[in-house]
Amino acid sequence: MNKLWKSFSYAFKGLAYAYRTQLNLRIHLVITAITLLLGWYLNLTANEWLWILLCITIVLSAELLNTSIETLTDMVSPGYHEKAGHVKDIAAAAVTITAVFAVITGCLIFIPKLILLFHAA
Repeated sequence: MNKLWKSFSYAFKGLAYAYRTQLNLRIHLVITAITLLLGWYLNLTANEWLWILLCITIVLSAELLNTSIETLTDMVSPGYHEKAGHVKDIAAAAVTITAVFAVITGCLIFIPKLILLFHAA
């Protein structure tokens, strides 16, 4: 049990490091909070919540993986190296792809509900 607790503590330590050092992660977390509040306000269905939570999970996971790849790349290639730049760019592209998927999914779920809300008012 002690080993399990240690593994979780390392994970939370990594999350705290990423939160402290990565502006984009903090931005994603603010957007996550807004999305969760809007979903609660609009009374999403269970299926809609699953899609929203999936999007949040993949975007945050991609951002954390991007942070780890950037950190490792900076460690092994402290000076400029073209291939190191490509590695970092590709990792950032992965985050962008997941974020675009999340935005599209959010639009498909939230826009019809917001239109109905404003038409009812």
